[in-house]
Amino acid sequence: MRILVVEDEPAIARRLVQFCSKILGEQLEVSVVAETYEAASAQIAALTFDVMLLDLKLQERDGMELLAQSACESFHTVIVSANTDQALRAFEYGVVDFISKPFTLERVEQALRRVQPGGRAAHFARCLGVRKHGRVELISIDDVLYIEGADKYSEIVLKNGRRELHGKTLAAFEAVLPATFSRIHKSFIVRLSAVTRIYALEGGRHEAELKNGLRLPVGRSRFQEIKSRLI
Repeated sequence: MRILVVEDEPAIARRLVQFCSKILGEQLEVSVVAETYEAASAQIAALTFDVMLLDLKLQERDGMELLAQSACESFHTVIVSANTDQALRAFEYGVVDFISKPFTLERVEQALRRVQPGGRAAHFARCLGVRKHGRVELISIDDVLYIEGADKYSEIVLKNGRRELHGKTLAAFEAVLPATFSRIHKSFIVRLSAVTRIYALEGGRHEAELKNGLRLPVGRSRFQEIKSRLI
């Protein structure tokens, strides 16, 4: 796991790095500390991370600015902050957890479990960020129809047919999307309320038909689960 710690208090940053090292052991590939908004932005542009541990108060900049700008990135974000009044707003951007200061080793470990494969966010995202024309645009979860895997990226497909490329993989999306969405295939996550029926085809194949008439493949291992959730 590659971790970026964005914290302007050196003692707290060192403590976070020590805790991550103790929790992850050999799984921790690299940990980088950035004390300012500018330094964090430069690290995000230069390196690939799995998790960002972000303080919401960064000297003269608001950490929420960095959170909004990184909403379209591939990594997960965990907030580590004393500004608990910002928790609900932070979760809207799809952070997987909010650790209040002062924190314990056990609390950091709980948060890191949420970013492991199969982990789930403490609260689900209410919007997704996509980069357009050099800035980040936020899309409401309510407007998302399904998400299609595109190699290491994903394409968000909206109800109006618009497609937007996103840096997160489908596995990363599974951790932050609400239960109204389900992984129906290795390449698709769909809003279940948009599915009208499931077809059984020759060769043991299955397809889910959406309200707009579009059909998406359903994986064999996921068919029974999806069928039971639609009944």
